[in-house]
Parts: sequence; C-alpha cells; structure tokens
Amino acid sequence: GPGRALRFRTPDEGTTVVHDLVRGDVEFANASIEDFVVVKSNGDPLFVLAVVVDDLDMRITHVIRAEEHLPTTPKAILLWGALTDEATPTFAHLPVLVNDKRQKLSKRRDRVAVEDYRALGYLPEAMRNYLALLGWSPADGRELLSLDELVAEFRLEDVNHSPAFFDEKRLQHFNGLYLRALALPELRERAAPFLAPPVAPWPEQAFDAAAFDALAPLVQERVATLGEVPALVEFLFATPFEPDVDAFAKLVAGDDTAPVVLGQARDAFRSCDWAPETLKELLAGIASTVDRKLAKAQAPVRVAVMGRATGLPLFESLVVLGRDRTLERIEAALARLGSG
Repeated sequence: GPGRALRFRTPDEGTTVVHDLVRGDVEFANASIEDFVVVKSNGDPLFVLAVVVDDLDMRITHVIRAEEHLPTTPKAILLWGALTDEATPTFAHLPVLVNDKRQKLSKRRDRVAVEDYRALGYLPEAMRNYLALLGWSPADGRELLSLDELVAEFRLEDVNHSPAFFDEKRLQHFNGLYLRALALPELRERAAPFLAPPVAPWPEQAFDAAAFDALAPLVQERVATLGEVPALVEFLFATPFEPDVDAFAKLVAGDDTAPVVLGQARDAFRSCDWAPETLKELLAGIASTVDRKLAKAQAPVRVAVMGRATGLPLFESLVVLGRDRTLERIEAALARLGSG
C-alpha cells in the first residue's frame, strides 16, 4: 500500500549459485540473503530490480562488471528466476585495478580518464593493448597484439581474479614501442595536435614541417608519448628564442671555459662544411684546447643554441637549425656573458 516499500521474499533454505567465468561457481546460502527492497515507499524501483528488468528487455547475454558487484548478484539471479523462465546471463566479475600502492584506482586520486592519457599523447592502440593485458595474457606470453589478435585470443575464462596493477611506467613503455613502429609520415600526422597552439609554445606560422621531418627519426627514438615531442623541437620554432634560465646559469654562465668554447665554436662554424661529422670534429678539437671531454665541452653550445641541457643529438640539430641561426644564438650567449 501507499507509504510501504516492496521487498522480495528470499528462500529460507538452499543456495543460489553464481556461475562466473572468472571466479568459477560461487555459492551463497539463501538464509544469509535478507528479504531485500526492490521498490521504495515512494514507488521508485531500486537498482537491483531496474537492472534485471533492463537486462531482460535488452536481451543481455553477458554481464561483465567489477568484482565489487558479486555480492549483489544472487539477488539479481533470484529476481531473474521470479520474472522469467529464460536462462540467466553469463556473469564475469573482473578484478579491480590498483595503483602502485596497491590501492584501488580512484578518480579522485589517480589518473583514470582516457581523455587525460589522450591529452598526454598516448596512442589509442597502445592504450588498448595495455589495458587488455591487465589480468590477462595470451598463452604464448606475447605482449604486443593487434586488435584482431586480441579479439581472436581473448577469453574471459582466462582472466586472473587477482587485482591487476595499473603501471603507468609500463603503459609509457608500451606507448613508446608503438610510436617507434609508426612510419614517419604517420608520426607527424599523429603529432600534429602537439606541434601547434595551444599545446605547442610557438606561433602556428613558426612551424616548419620540413625542419621537423628532418629530425623526426631522432625524435621518434627518444619519446615515449607525443606530449614529449614539443620540448625536443622547440629550439627550431621558438619565437623569440630564450635558453632555459637555470641551464644557462649552470652550464654557460657557471662554466669558466664557456666563453672560450663558444668563441672558438663561433669562429670555426662560420665557414666550415655544415655537416654533423664536421661540426663534431671541430668541437672535439675545441674541447681539447680547454682540456675537456667533448660531452662536457658541448654543453655550453647546446644550451646557447638549443636552450636546454638535454635533448636531441647536438650536431644533427645544428645542421637542421642552420648556420645563420646557430651563429646568432652563440653571439647572443657571448653577449650575455660580456665576451662578445
């Protein structure tokens, strides 16, 4: 009647068995299941009734959901049996995903939205491949699988019922493998949203596709996500160009040999053959005059011309940047040091 909730009368004896593809047969004693509410006193149905009716109406064959819903499944099975003679759906209760602290993933604490990973530059196919391997793997242990291979080989019966660790570092590794497998034209196409504003820190007209293409093979070897691409090529397109403040202070202003290295590099680079091997040989010779190894001596040049302490190979980058801009940036660094 009005103001009263409707309850489902559960059996006092026997068991209700959930035939689960992941966990096998799970038995629940009916005596332990309370006479549960299916319609509230205001007439609104509760989830347990609504979902069973919806599954019946939609002719659902498989119910695949998180393991936390397993305890409510016997109620759904009892309701199903009371409403229809049709066979119940096939159930599969999947393990939860945990973070590096073995805590269940939470949208309040962890990065869980696919959109976030897309914005960071993860490829859909890499994400799909990685997610498929959380709690499951093919019989032969392969890790890189195409969509067709996943469809052909995946079986719910083979899913492990233990919690699966969502390892962002492993996902990043997967993504890097997929990026390195791309043909270079496709790499530029996939990277395009990261090479233009508002993601890229340079104006749209400053981007030079030919310059990017020239360094794309080196970029491809070094990035794990597309979001890492802009930092590696910013020196080509930055308008205006400004070296990183901390890197300049430490590796240029803080290095007593930097004025000598930069001055000699400027003089040597003015008329030499503009090729990576030649530039490397010249800078190696300059390094010997200041009693430094090449890796140490090239640091002031890298920061002065490319703006960062680390990045793409120096000499290949200088060739693409061009002689004129390279010399301009070395001159600007010397001027900042008062050693022009």
